Amino acid sequence: MTLYRAVYSSRPFGFDTAILNGILVDARRANERDGITGALICRNDIYLQWLEGPEEQVKDALARIRRDDRHLEVTLHVAEPASERVFGKWAMLHDPAATWIWSQEEVAKGSPRTSTPDEVKGFFTRLRAQNDGSSAQ
Repeated sequence: MTLYRAVYSSRPFGFDTAILNGILVDARRANERDGITGALICRNDIYLQWLEGPEEQVKDALARIRRDDRHLEVTLHVAEPASERVFGKWAMLHDPAATWIWSQEEVAKGSPRTSTPDEVKGFFTRLRAQNDGSSAQ
């Protein structure tokens, strides 16, 4: 099995607590089934998600996300083989309203589309460091 990592951003359609909870329930169930782990940073203006696991399953998850009408303007930032899992303890770690990623103004001006892969990975490195001692979600 080849371990694979993908990070994407999208613009939420109809963002509210019920939709977000539905996405988290769906993601955790599918990820546990498919051997995928990861993290979701979200606000009302952006979803930023890290997925890692078997290559085919991660690519299938990305295809489902692209078809999901709760996600608009899906942008793939990282798609690469990985030597180890970063979020191995979490089927889907959820970080609501992260304030240290792009501001809402930066998102509106297109920063997610022009960012570097290292910048996007850096957000998740920080998230992982903040959650290292927490329980699995």
